[in-house]
Amino acid sequence: MNLIVAVDEKWGIGKNNKLLVSIPSDMKFFREETSGKVVVMGRKTLESFPNGMPLKNRTNVVLTRDKSYQAKGAVIVHDTKELLEELKKYPDDQIYVIGGGEIYKQMLPYCSVAHVTKIEHSYDADTFFPNLDEMDEWEVTASSEEQTCFDIEFSFVKYERKK
Repeated sequence: MNLIVAVDEKWGIGKNNKLLVSIPSDMKFFREETSGKVVVMGRKTLESFPNGMPLKNRTNVVLTRDKSYQAKGAVIVHDTKELLEELKKYPDDQIYVIGGGEIYKQMLPYCSVAHVTKIEHSYDADTFFPNLDEMDEWEVTASSEEQTCFDIEFSFVKYERKK
C-alpha cells in the first residue's frame, strides 16, 4: 500500500482542514500518481474537496466513525478492520492513503511506499505527519532535484519500508 502527502519542514500537513499550500506541480504529481487507483481518506479530507465530492477517475474509500455518513460515489467504511477487508479487493500497489492526519497515522503500519513532497518552509500547521526521517524502518529510495514554485522550494521524495 502507498501513501502520498505534502509536508513542510516540521512535517506539518494542514491547518483548519486545508492544505498548507497549493503547488501546481505537486497537484499534478498527485493526480498522475493516483488517477485510476484507489484512494483512502477520512471524512474531513473528503469534505475538504470541491463540493465535498469524491475525486474523479478513482475508487474513493472513506473511513468515518459516523455510521449514518453517506457520500455519493464513495465507499464508506467505519473502522480499520472494515477498511482493510474492503482493500483486499484491490492490488496493494494500486492503493493510496491520502489523508488526513489521523488516517495517515492509522494506515502507516500497512504502507510500504510513501510519496512525500517535502516543502522547504515552515507553516503554521495544526495537523502533522509522522517524521519518516526519524523512523529506522523507512529509507529514502528516490529524490527529485529541488524545484521552485512561487518562491517555494520543494522536492519529491520516495520512502520505502525496509525489508
